[in-house]
Amino acid sequence: MTNLVRIAPGALTIGRPLPWNVYDADGNVLLRQGYVIQTNSQLEQLFERGRFKPRKIERPQEEIFEDNRERNPFADYPDLLHTLEATLNAITGADPSAHKRLLGLARMIERTCTESPDASLALIHLYSIGPVIHEQILFHAILCQFIGRQFGLEEKRISVLTTAALTANLALVPIADKLNASNKVLSNEQRGVIRKHAERSIQALRSAGINNKLMLTIIAQHHEQADGSGYPRGLSGTDIRPEAEILALAERYIAMITKRAYRDRMDVANARKLIANLADGKFRPAIPKALLQVLGEFPPGILVRLENNEVGVVTGRPVRARGPFVKAIFGPRGNRYAGTFERDTSLPEFNVRALEEPEIMPSIDFGLVWGLNS
Repeated sequence: MTNLVRIAPGALTIGRPLPWNVYDADGNVLLRQGYVIQTNSQLEQLFERGRFKPRKIERPQEEIFEDNRERNPFADYPDLLHTLEATLNAITGADPSAHKRLLGLARMIERTCTESPDASLALIHLYSIGPVIHEQILFHAILCQFIGRQFGLEEKRISVLTTAALTANLALVPIADKLNASNKVLSNEQRGVIRKHAERSIQALRSAGINNKLMLTIIAQHHEQADGSGYPRGLSGTDIRPEAEILALAERYIAMITKRAYRDRMDVANARKLIANLADGKFRPAIPKALLQVLGEFPPGILVRLENNEVGVVTGRPVRARGPFVKAIFGPRGNRYAGTFERDTSLPEFNVRALEEPEIMPSIDFGLVWGLNS
C-alpha cells in the first residue's frame, strides 16, 4: 500500500482510542481504529512499525478548502484536526486563504453534525479523557452546532457561531496543552494571557482580513456572564449575545468532562447537575436547558452498565418511550464480546444501572459499533 505515513512520536497516547487504522510498512492492518493502546512497550512498537493512511482531499488547480464526501465522524476525525490546525496557522500567518479555510471547515463540521448527529456527539465523549487543544476546539464547535440548533438559532447564526468556536481560543493554542499538563498554580503572567486571549484572537482574525461583526462579538463576549461577574467588560443580561453564552457553555462542559493534571474529569451525571445549576444566574436559562436536551441523560459515546451486568456503549439518544440505544461490548462476567449486541434498554433486564467512567477506554471498533463505513 502506497501513501502510508510513519506515525510521529506524540501522535498516539496510552488509554485513548486510535484515531485511524494502523498498518505495517507492507499495508497490512496492525490495529483497527478505536483500539486502545494499553502499555508503553506497545506504544513504542507502533512508533517503530506503524504507519497510517491520511485521507487526503484531491484538489483541482484552484485550491479548495472543503471536503464534500459523505461524513463519518470517526474516519474524518484526524482530517478535521489537521484542517483545523492548518486553518489556525493560516490565520496567525495572515494567509490570504485563511477566511476560505475557516468557512470550509465550519461547513464540514456542520455537515458532519447534521448527517451523523449521534456519532458526532460520541466522538466528544470517546476522546474527552485527555484531549489536546485542537481536539477541545473541535469539540466546542460540534457542541455549538447542537446547542445552537436546539436553542432555535437560525442557520446563518449557527454558522457564524461555529466559526467563532473554532477561533475564540486561537491565542491560547501555543500554551494550552502545557497549562493543562501542569499541576502548578497559574502565574500572574499566565493568568494575564488567559484573560486577554479573546482580544488577541480577535486581533489575529482582523489581521487575516476576517471581520465578521457577529463572529468577533461572540468571541469578545464569550467570558461574560449573565450576572455581570464575567470579563472583560462585566456585561450582564441581554447585553450578552446568546451565541456567546452558547460558546461559553460548550467550553465549560468540555472542561468538566476532561481530565487535567490538577484534577480528575467529572462524570456525565455530575456534569449535568452542574449545567442545570448554571441556569440560575450565570446563563439565560434556555441555554443550559438546550445543552441538557442535546445530551440526554446518557449521551452517545459513554459507557453504561446494564441490569444484567453487561457493559455497553451508548450509540444513540432515546426515541419516544424507549431508553438510550446501547450496544453491549462486555458480558456479565467481564468477558469481551467478539462483536456487539443491540440492547433494548426499555426492557427491565437491559435497563441502565449505572455509568461507567474508565480512566482507559476499552478498545472499540467504531465502524462496527456505529455501522459507518470507514
